[in-house]
This record gives sequence, structure tokens and C-alpha cells, in this order.
Amino acid sequence: MAHLAKSTIALRLRYIRHSHPEGPFSLAKLAARAGVSKRTLASAESADGTNLTIETLMKVAQSLGIRRPAYFLDEQVFREVNAELETVRALRQQTVHTVALRSAAVPGAANASVSELSELVKGIIVAAQAAGNTLQNLPDPANGYPDPGARNK
Repeated sequence: MAHLAKSTIALRLRYIRHSHPEGPFSLAKLAARAGVSKRTLASAESADGTNLTIETLMKVAQSLGIRRPAYFLDEQVFREVNAELETVRALRQQTVHTVALRSAAVPGAANASVSELSELVKGIIVAAQAAGNTLQNLPDPANGYPDPGARNK
């Protein structure tokens, strides 16, 4: 059981190091960012793996902007955070640098969860990409546009 947990943590550590929107990170860069030793991270990613303390896992997660402590330990949290990070990556690819989220407490209405917001943002990105594709298929203005009223005459 302990070996399975170590290998799961090792895989998740390697995954986030290579897949983070601000990465990929070398072991040295992530270690410096998290304030832990490169040797500790390298050992944690190895097949044998070392036992990392919860404190070390928290330092790594927080250095990457992951505020959910169970990221390395819980499959559902791992998947949810990665979906959120994928949304961030997609926004950056669309040259979005800042998103402001505001909420107003409405009596009787539940606040939107992060996953709902993530899905909403993904929908916006897909719609923006579709609109961009449509615009690319329009005739070139330099060649003139067809007269829309010409068909009715």
C-alpha cells in the first residue's frame, strides 16, 4: 500500500512539473520555487521514491498556486485541479492574462463552484474559437463583399 501511495505521488509530482501552465519546470527550478532540495524532489519522482512529508508536498503545491492540500493524495482533487489548470492554459493561449471573478451574495442562491466557473470559461473559449474560425472564412475585404441585397433584386 505504501509503495502504491509513493508511486502515485511520484507520478503526480512529475505530471504537474511537466504540465503546469507556467512550466514545464526542471527539478532544480521547482525545488527553488518550493524551497525544497532538488535531491528531495528527484528522489520523490524516482521508482523507489522517498517518503515526502506533508509539509514538503504543501510547499510544492503552494509554489505552483495549488491551494487544495489533497492534490497529491486524492484522485478527485487531482483531476479537478488539473481541469482548472487546463482552463488557465487555454486562457493563456487565447492571450488572456487576467480574469476577475466577482460574486454577489444573492439570498437563496448558491455561489457557483470552481468547476462550474471552469466549465463556463471553457464554453466561452470554445465559442471564441468558433467565432474566430467563422471570421477567417469570410471573404477578404480587399476583394469586396457581395452585396447582400443583390439576391433580393
